[in-house]
Amino acid sequence: MFQSQVQKQHQATAHLAQTMTLLSLSAFELRQQIDSELSSNPALEIVEERRCPNCNRVLPPEGMCPLCSRPTNLDSMEPVVYVSPIDDFFPKRDYVDQDYPDEPISPVTEDLSTFVLRQIATELNKNQQIIAIHLLTNLDDDGFLTVSIPEVARYFHLPISAIEEVQRIIQLAEPIGVGSIDPRQAMKVQLEVLSESTVVPEYAFEIINEYLDLLSRRQYGEIAKNIGISAQRVEKISEFISENLNPFPGRSHWGSVRNPSTPETTVYHQPDVIISFMNDNPKSQLVVEIIMPIGGTLQVSSLYKKAIKQSEGESRDAMREDLDKASLFVKCLQQRNHTMQRLMQRLVVIQKNYLTKGEKYLEPITRATLAGELGVHESTISRAVSGKSVQLPNKRIVPMSSLFDRSLSARTILREIISSEVKPLSDTEIQIKLDERGIQVARRTVAKYRAMEGILPAHLRQST
Repeated sequence: MFQSQVQKQHQATAHLAQTMTLLSLSAFELRQQIDSELSSNPALEIVEERRCPNCNRVLPPEGMCPLCSRPTNLDSMEPVVYVSPIDDFFPKRDYVDQDYPDEPISPVTEDLSTFVLRQIATELNKNQQIIAIHLLTNLDDDGFLTVSIPEVARYFHLPISAIEEVQRIIQLAEPIGVGSIDPRQAMKVQLEVLSESTVVPEYAFEIINEYLDLLSRRQYGEIAKNIGISAQRVEKISEFISENLNPFPGRSHWGSVRNPSTPETTVYHQPDVIISFMNDNPKSQLVVEIIMPIGGTLQVSSLYKKAIKQSEGESRDAMREDLDKASLFVKCLQQRNHTMQRLMQRLVVIQKNYLTKGEKYLEPITRATLAGELGVHESTISRAVSGKSVQLPNKRIVPMSSLFDRSLSARTILREIISSEVKPLSDTEIQIKLDERGIQVARRTVAKYRAMEGILPAHLRQST
């Protein structure tokens, strides 16, 4: 009985681990993984017939699944979301018998250090720029410093305060909190910036500063006892922190922030998800097609199942293990597709105005918020989004992470304001105009957004 429970738990853990691994892969990386499994496991086979990855119905020689691509309600504007085999989009010669690169081909982007330096360069003198470059070249993948401030001060023979001054400027760049020494410091900086435009719950600073370890373990009662407030209040503060702060600023994917989008943006890769209007009619429902990177049907081999019955001893055990691995892989692949469908179904509903009207209509949403709505862990959303791209209805391909870029709307409106200015507006004047449009940001945030868009300060812009 106990052994059976342990075995079931082990199987469930293996299923979850492999599903999460597959979920994090882009379409091309998934194709490589499928090819690897096919070459190493004789119990797995791909049948060269067109079947819908969603409902498993046999498909006609061309075109999408007539069942899954059909709206459930013609009067509803809910998006139609389904999985389609890759040969619905690209001819077989484009993806069969090719040697794919180790990494998916993508547009050239700035690294995090360059991205931050470009924002703050005008705020630094020459000596500070040298210090900033030193600090930025010592960031880890999470955006934290791998060298201590005293160590840098000794290296430059400067007081610690001089290094901390440059670090502070870095921390206020996008992504807010980058260049901090740990999650606690990054979140305190983010909270400080957030307080300039949003009401921050009382005790939020104290909880992050003193009780972050307890907060991560959801020990609300212990925190409440130490501070002298109710556990319910602590839980609400925790929700605010979870929805608004990122303890690991370097893990964000900057999407079009790294290379501001222009009509001439060149696309070097094929999308993982295609969003379009039904029948190419902008007044119709949105159709979301998640690309399955194989044209045939992946399944457990029926011949291999028969062969097991005729085998015995160690050979039978080895074949049984292959069969179990093949079955697990197919199930995990199906679960991966199901999770992607749920994600895109909700995400497209939230960002419908952005998809149909443009960048300034992007809704600010975090991965944590979406995870809560779907009832999954935030890491599941992060894996589903990471490294994937989406083709929008206007045919432009963007990183999927750009659908979570909370600054995109403000930056788009900022561009509009500057493009229509009669005389160059100062950052303070732009801040006022953004506030008139319901976007409350600090003046220094305006400066960061302007730098991110490659727009010069007012005194360097020519009057029109």
